[in-house]
Amino acid sequence: MICINATIAISLNLLMGYAGQISLGHAGFVALGAYGTAILSSRYGWPVPLALLGSAAGAAFIAFIVGRPILRLKGYYLALATLALSMIIYLVISNEVWLTGGPEGMAVPGLELFAVTLTDPAHWYWLVAILLLLVFWLSTNLINSPLGRALRALEGPDAVAGSVGINVAWSKLLVFTLSALVAALMGGFLALYAGFISPSLADFMHSIELVLMVLVGGLGSVVGAIIGAALITLLPQVLTVVEEYETLVFGLILIGVMMFMPRGLQPSLVNIWRRIKR
Repeated sequence: MICINATIAISLNLLMGYAGQISLGHAGFVALGAYGTAILSSRYGWPVPLALLGSAAGAAFIAFIVGRPILRLKGYYLALATLALSMIIYLVISNEVWLTGGPEGMAVPGLELFAVTLTDPAHWYWLVAILLLLVFWLSTNLINSPLGRALRALEGPDAVAGSVGINVAWSKLLVFTLSALVAALMGGFLALYAGFISPSLADFMHSIELVLMVLVGGLGSVVGAIIGAALITLLPQVLTVVEEYETLVFGLILIGVMMFMPRGLQPSLVNIWRRIKR
């Protein structure tokens, strides 16, 4: 789960941390990938790997279409627009019972690779770990490329980025589509691993969890996205020892991190280490 969440967080960090575009609807694309994989494979008989790739491509296409008008917005308006998109996906999944199973969710067939159905958790661990390393490598290469430098310029005013020859609208749309593609792909793997999915994949709290992974780990840091995903995924499991105070302690820890390390864990720890060395 840490590997899956970290991969999704890296994709969101490309959009928020490097391109400076706020998104509160990333869980919607995760749900599109999960439900697309489940529906195409179980209801229409597609091979599972093909359903996985097809649903990710479909989510990327939707992101490309809706991204053109949405990404013209800025700040809070952009955040609300992405939230509205995720809410629409949630409502469609919840109400189209004949297709998605509605609030009760639906079962997902197992993933078969090389005539072997993956059921051993160790096999799943290696699969998602390889995917995480692949996305990590691709992201770091993208960030250090001319496109990555263009994305970092998008954090400032559009007029400034455009004055140096950057196609602002196209760059925003490209990173939005790429981020949705990775999120949907990992949503499909999440569905196949869990064997069951429900509309909660697309709800508001799931989007907030993904945003927290990016903010706590550190905006504009690929390593920070992994650290944030590990922390947000592990904390609820660790805090079960405090029983009814779990939510309170979880919230206090997050508040403490944001108060004393406002730039996120990874950048703050790097600065502390540099000070110690000096």
